[in-house]
Amino acid sequence: MKNIENLKDEILISVIIPCYNSEHTLEDTLSSLKVQDFDSWEAIIVNDGSTDNSEAIALKFVKHDAHFKYFKKPNGGLGSARNFGIAKALGQYILPLDADNTIRPQFAKQALLVFQKDSGLGVVYGDAMYFGEKQGIWKVGGFDKFRLLRKNYIDACAIIKKEVFDNLGGYDVNMPHQGNEDWDLWLRVLNSKYKFHYLDEITFDYRVVKNSMIRSFDKKMFEDNRFYIKNKNKELYFETYNDLYNEFNKLRIRKNASIFRKFLRQIKFLTK
Repeated sequence: MKNIENLKDEILISVIIPCYNSEHTLEDTLSSLKVQDFDSWEAIIVNDGSTDNSEAIALKFVKHDAHFKYFKKPNGGLGSARNFGIAKALGQYILPLDADNTIRPQFAKQALLVFQKDSGLGVVYGDAMYFGEKQGIWKVGGFDKFRLLRKNYIDACAIIKKEVFDNLGGYDVNMPHQGNEDWDLWLRVLNSKYKFHYLDEITFDYRVVKNSMIRSFDKKMFEDNRFYIKNKNKELYFETYNDLYNEFNKLRIRKNASIFRKFLRQIKFLTK
């Protein structure tokens, strides 16, 4: 990748912003992009069949700033809207940004510097600051394969090499309930040649509201999605389980009690 300090006209990052009836939050989201500390980005706003004033807000930004591009499509859900935007993207990297969150000025540039140092990286993510109905820092933490296999802990607001989507496919639009598409993507990345990198800093602001998509999930909806995702990625789970089981038996022979207990916990996580 070229030195980002020397680029002005080339697009490196495509920010994908799906919106559906987002008139109360969209302006804050788009405004956060205007204060980025580098200039090689585009913002692709995908109106996913909104019936409110979202279009007028988006077009106001498009009119005054060439970084912003606007597309409208029939309602198809979050995964469909993200895939639509990614297909239009010109950048080498993709940043999905929900229309109720805001991005920190330094995130894109810091992530690109990390990508420059390691060509094997596929995803760079960081911490978040809660706002709205919850306050405080969302400390995501370093990458943990077993934690990710058990449940998703990395938000969609990460910077992803575009070739990841070219090689692994886009967000799954066939999930029983929308809202866990990012977990499925992360598992596919985990099962590929690409690596994750954690930035130990606040990279975006996460709005918490009562009527958000994921907070509307009941236990059955979550279980439906979890079964679908684990079944789809079953080879990854089987392979990981077998590796752990083999290590488990080696440790049992060696009678290394502390590490033995650690592997036992990891095996239990995979079977939940």
